Amino acid sequence: MNAPNTTSGNAAPDEILLSARTCAEQRRIDDAAALYLKVLSIQPDHAEALNYLGARALSAEQPAQAIDYLQRAAALSQPDPECLCNLGLAYVATNRLDDALNTLVRCIDAAPSFFRARLHMGRVMELLGKNDEAATHYYAALMHAQQQGRWLNDATTAPGLRDLVKHATHSARSARKRLFEGVLQPYVARHGAAEMARVTKALMGYLGEIPIDYPDARQRPKFLYFPDMPTVPYFSRELFPWYALLEDNFDAIRAELLAVLASDDALQPFLKYHPQQNMGEYLGGTAKPAWDAFFFYRHGQRFDDNCARCPRTASVLDSLPTLARVRDHAPEVCFSVLTPGTHILPHRGVTNTRVVTHLPLIVPDNCALNVSGDEHAWQEGRCVTFDDTFEHEAWNRSDRTRVVMLIDTWNPYLTAIECDAVKDLVETIGDFNRQADSEEH
Repeated sequence: MNAPNTTSGNAAPDEILLSARTCAEQRRIDDAAALYLKVLSIQPDHAEALNYLGARALSAEQPAQAIDYLQRAAALSQPDPECLCNLGLAYVATNRLDDALNTLVRCIDAAPSFFRARLHMGRVMELLGKNDEAATHYYAALMHAQQQGRWLNDATTAPGLRDLVKHATHSARSARKRLFEGVLQPYVARHGAAEMARVTKALMGYLGEIPIDYPDARQRPKFLYFPDMPTVPYFSRELFPWYALLEDNFDAIRAELLAVLASDDALQPFLKYHPQQNMGEYLGGTAKPAWDAFFFYRHGQRFDDNCARCPRTASVLDSLPTLARVRDHAPEVCFSVLTPGTHILPHRGVTNTRVVTHLPLIVPDNCALNVSGDEHAWQEGRCVTFDDTFEHEAWNRSDRTRVVMLIDTWNPYLTAIECDAVKDLVETIGDFNRQADSEEH
């Protein structure tokens, strides 16, 4: 175990602490331990000394002694998460699994992305016979570690953790495969394997069991690729007979938009939940770019107050037959407002199972949508649909505001049965990922 470098506010002799730290850095373990014991003889509640000696005892396979030191450290105000993690491991070594669980919960509550604690939480859950909960913690541990370049292979994994990390990888992969395939089994039983072949292949690609063969190299979904469909940046109007419902109501929808724009508090930033420090990756074109929105749906949630403010628009949306309805994910439907000079920089969407339709409502000159090099100039009142898993961008190079209505719908090349299966599959994947990344246990 690595000892945490946690200092106490109490005044142990500086020269003893300095010598102890020097010995610890030089891996003169016995010398460091002797010095930290001297610190404790002067100051029994010194956190740094307790943590070091507890970690040393744990490494020496003396869990009872480790528990004595680490319990004392954990009882201090704001104990170091490393201390709590080590205490949890000491409890495991003495088969005190409930104490280990409670201590690791406390550790993860204090440091949710502490991936080593998550890994050991998975092990404790497994020892308690809670294999599903174990898999979510193993998955979370692996994701947090790999985001930091750790546990990618043996070279990026500490030797003492390699076997457990490999076990965690197998456990998480097996649990996810079992869970996600279980979503599709009733569909296969009801409709046959042939009807579900493309969905099954999409899941296999998502799980990394087969390579994804993109027919167009420009297409790269960030989340889920659905195979064996026609692949085009823009879709033919003939695929969307419901365009007429939107276009026939253009005047009424635009009138409700103008009322929204006349209000001071109706809009919110489209990228409201993106980190401000990363905003330059999404927006440019001017010193103060602004991409705002008036949401009717976001991540599948209906904004009832906004729908009430625009009743005709809401009625039209309720009548659309192919809104991509996926709990906590889709649809996204809004008035998308681009201020003068703003450029939405090139980016890609998450899945080709749903496509994006624009109903242009206010379009000055010098505004355009560009999908993989194919530029489209919006025409007010005339819908256009594109696959946003192709790299795309949009700009407003005019001196007036540009507004389109943005609507998520199912890809027209999916069958109704496939839409239902994808809905259930994506919701299950989302539930698993949220549970794995939750701070509650």
